[in-house]
Order: sequence, then structure tokens, then C-alpha cells
Amino acid sequence: MYLEKVELHHFRNYKEETVHFHKKVNIITGKNAQGKTNLLESLYIMSLGKSFRTNKDTEMIGFDQEFCRVKSTSLKEGRELEIEITIGSEGKKLKINGIKTSKTIDLLENVYMVVFSPEDLKIVKEEPEKRRKFIDRELCQLKPVYYRNLGRYKKILQQRNSLLKQQEGTADMIAVWDEGLAEYGAKLIQERKRFIEKLNRISKEISRNITNGKEELELSYEANISVKETYEEQKEHLIKTLSKNLKNDMLRRSTSAGPHKDDFKISAGGIDIRHFGSQGQQRTAALSLKLAEIKLIKEETKVSPILLLDDVLSELDAERQNYLINSLEEVQLFITTTELSEELKKQLPQGDLFFVENGRVNKLEKNTK
Repeated sequence: MYLEKVELHHFRNYKEETVHFHKKVNIITGKNAQGKTNLLESLYIMSLGKSFRTNKDTEMIGFDQEFCRVKSTSLKEGRELEIEITIGSEGKKLKINGIKTSKTIDLLENVYMVVFSPEDLKIVKEEPEKRRKFIDRELCQLKPVYYRNLGRYKKILQQRNSLLKQQEGTADMIAVWDEGLAEYGAKLIQERKRFIEKLNRISKEISRNITNGKEELELSYEANISVKETYEEQKEHLIKTLSKNLKNDMLRRSTSAGPHKDDFKISAGGIDIRHFGSQGQQRTAALSLKLAEIKLIKEETKVSPILLLDDVLSELDAERQNYLINSLEEVQLFITTTELSEELKKQLPQGDLFFVENGRVNKLEKNTK
């Protein structure tokens, strides 16, 4: 699949702009703070209905404007797909092929996208929350039911924590939420376990190729509680754990057990590279995870996702740059950069070059290689 065009209306620093894209490579250049990342953000919301930069939808509305609109046209398996998202003070309105829908979940399984930004290089070395977000973002794309279960889990967790913080709830009142928390929490744990196992298999091979056989990644799921074989066993175990921890939770005013505390370990040669890896090892791991993400989407959906590289090439050395570019023959690629070397440009498949300045996009040339 590939994106044919996007139409922007009061999105970030774009007033009115329509951009047509090449089905292979789209290089987006320009100075900093001109709108390169904003353009990629407008594309990304077509897949998950939300930004990869902010949790507040209203931040995407242009300055001093009441709403913004993004409309994209894609070609998927020979069929045209049109998605329109409008964000205003009353929330978000969605249209898929002209038909209104009120549910973000309806967007899923339409456009598959993977974004790789300098922030993603921190997945490996920073706090577990970043790794949880990585898992959740990918699973939400692959499995809409996971998106629904995650939303329900978070809502129940928020209600339980609210009672704990207020110290107004009795043990019985708080325990009322445990059944729902265990139901959805167990589903998340089971899906995350399967996801990490699949990602481990793929990223192991990729990291071996990147390092010419010198290193091999090993991913392992670090669930906050013991992982059981079946959903029923997992739910029962989570209920018991919540009950056991209730007094402590009331003292600490927060829920101490559940998938909201999960992590996954990233090792190479027996070393936990989250804490002890070199910068090179950590960047190889981050690149391996992103490329594994692309391959897993293709395996699960039979569709090659669209890849957004947001100013990340400058963070990788020449060897990793080359490996990344050479791995993406079937993927529509969007690259933002302040400067692209002629050497790297020659390696890219055919595509178009754009220049962004002050929220305006101009096509400079076509690479017909």
C-alpha cells in the first residue's frame, strides 16, 4: 500500500496545503521548525487516529484556529482508500471513504505505519514506559481488539487509582474494580507475551545481519506478575495478586500490580543493553526493533507498512544507514532531513524530493534512478 496525497487544513503551521507523493521514496528537506515533522505527523494520524508526538489532539490545531482537518488518499490492494480526520473543541470526527464514524478503532487495519524518530532511539535505554508504549502502539495497529482492551484497562485502572488517592474508598469499594482490571489486564498480558516472542524471533535475525554475525539480540517479556499459560489462569492470578496487594495499594495510593508496570528485556551476548550496552549496541537494538516491527506487520497482515523516518538518519552511522535503506525495497518511505548526502541519495530507489518552508511544501525534483 502507499499514500497518494494528503490535504491539510489549519494543521499545525499548515494553512491550506495539498501534497502528492511518490509511491517509493519521498525525501522532505528544509530547515528546522518549518513543518517537516508536522507533515509526517499528519500522515501518522491516518493509522492510529493520534499523534506520535503528543497525547493532546488539540495541539495539532493551527495557532488561533478553531479546528484542523487532514484528508488522505491511499492505494491499498488496488483500491482507493480515503480517510478524513477533523479535530476541534468538540473532539475528533472521522470519515472513512466518506462514511462518518465516531470510533477511532474503525481506523485500525486500514493504513499501517511505522515511525522511527530520534525519540525511538531512547526505547532501549530509557524508562520502561517507553518500551510499553512501543508494544502498545504496534499491537493496537495489528489487533483492534487489543486497542479496545487497552482502553478499558486504562479506564478501570484510573477509577481504581482515583479511589486509592482520595482515600475515601473502603477495601470493598476498591476491590469492586478488581474483576474488570483482571479481565482486561490478563488479555493484555497474553497478547504482549505472544508479541514479544514473535518480535524476538525477527529482531534476532536482523541484529545478526546488521552486525555481520557479531551480535544477536534476545528479547524477553518482563511482566509485572507471573505469566500463565492460559487467559483463565492469568485472570485468576491477577485477581489474587490485586487482593493480596490491596492494603499496600491503599497505603501507597496506587495500583502496584498489572500490565501498566510491564517491561521487556533487551540483551546481547548475555548483557542487558538497556543498562550496560554501548551507544552503538543500543542504536543497533533500536534499529532492529523498528525493522522487526515492519516485518511483523507484513507477516501478520500481508501488507507492507509505510515507514516514516523523522530526522533519524543523521543519528545513525553510515553502516546502519545503508542497512536500513537496503532493507526497505517494498516499503513506501518518507524521510525528513535538514541535509541528505549525495552518497545516500544515490542508494535510494526512485522517488521525489520536497522542500518545506514556513508550512509550504514544494516539489524540487524527481529522482528517476
